[in-house]
Amino acid sequence: MAASTCVLAAAAILISSAPALLPIAAAAPPAHMQGCLPGFDCDMSNRIASVDSYLSGRPGVTGYVVRDRVSGGVYASENAENAVWTASTIKLAIAADLLNRARVGAIDLTPGDRGVMESMLATSNDAAADFLWNKYAGFDRMAYNNAFRANGMVTLVPLPTSSALFPDWSFQKCTAADLDRLMDNIFTRMHPDDRAYLFDRMRSVDMNQHWGLWGAGPKMRPGLKNGWSEEEGGWVVNSVGFAGPGERYTLAIMSSLGDQGGYTEGAETDTKVAELLFSGR
Repeated sequence: MAASTCVLAAAAILISSAPALLPIAAAAPPAHMQGCLPGFDCDMSNRIASVDSYLSGRPGVTGYVVRDRVSGGVYASENAENAVWTASTIKLAIAADLLNRARVGAIDLTPGDRGVMESMLATSNDAAADFLWNKYAGFDRMAYNNAFRANGMVTLVPLPTSSALFPDWSFQKCTAADLDRLMDNIFTRMHPDDRAYLFDRMRSVDMNQHWGLWGAGPKMRPGLKNGWSEEEGGWVVNSVGFAGPGERYTLAIMSSLGDQGGYTEGAETDTKVAELLFSGR
């Protein structure tokens, strides 16, 4: 998940000069010193500055992308383009692809398959993801990955596994920007009935996923898919989803803890990011 920073337009100010006042360009002050970021109101701009300040003191490295679907504002933090293990956030991409393929008749997604998919989303059940991956991966096993890229995850990379199976859902890296593009694709290209079904599932996750986007608070009616695992290089703790009236905001967070912490620290970070951005909006 690499880093993508928002550049603010330089402000024009007036200075006195004989014989007249002339506009000159001044470098934009840091986000926490100024009013509104492009595409965001001043309250949200200040919240984003608070998140960036908070993350500067947290363990590991966190990248995030927040999107306002009403105003069109998109803010990508410093580490939003860093490549991080997807952990179980990729299960959202699996579910979206299965629903898309079923909609056009490319696959027959049975009621039993839907039950398995719902378990995969609700509890982040790995066995459910294994079943769906193996059943619908295609003869060359690239059907999913090709769809993921087409659905916005353009820098997703499958990595070699310890088995003969390649690619596998559990051995992939992407960026917070990839997850943001996946959410945007779900909003803009998925059939409305399938999107409503998927969002209902994302709002109904079990207790083991009541963190990350869940920190937005009940009034914001968040929906999410979280991912957490101890990988080569340390723990990764990720969260992606939406919050707000009409699902106004989307947020993708990826935290790579390295040797600075584990699940607890990562979940606390992701939850606080969502709280700072959305709670009380």
